[in-house]
Amino acid sequence: MRCPRCGNMNCMVISESYSHGTDYSAGKGCIGALLFGPIGLLCGACGGGRKIKNTHYWVCQQCGYKWRM
Repeated sequence: MRCPRCGNMNCMVISESYSHGTDYSAGKGCIGALLFGPIGLLCGACGGGRKIKNTHYWVCQQCGYKWRM
């Protein structure tokens, strides 16, 4: 792979991870506990949860330019 900015052939692939969201919802856990007792606390873990997104980029070793292919 050749860098589009400087033309250097010394490029490498890196991966970046992004995460968003929550792991546990206290509101869902409380409502579950009221409806189903102690087992209902597990209801807080149901639903969307944490989302993780991985993105791969090429990075030039000479100029530091980062691009996605």
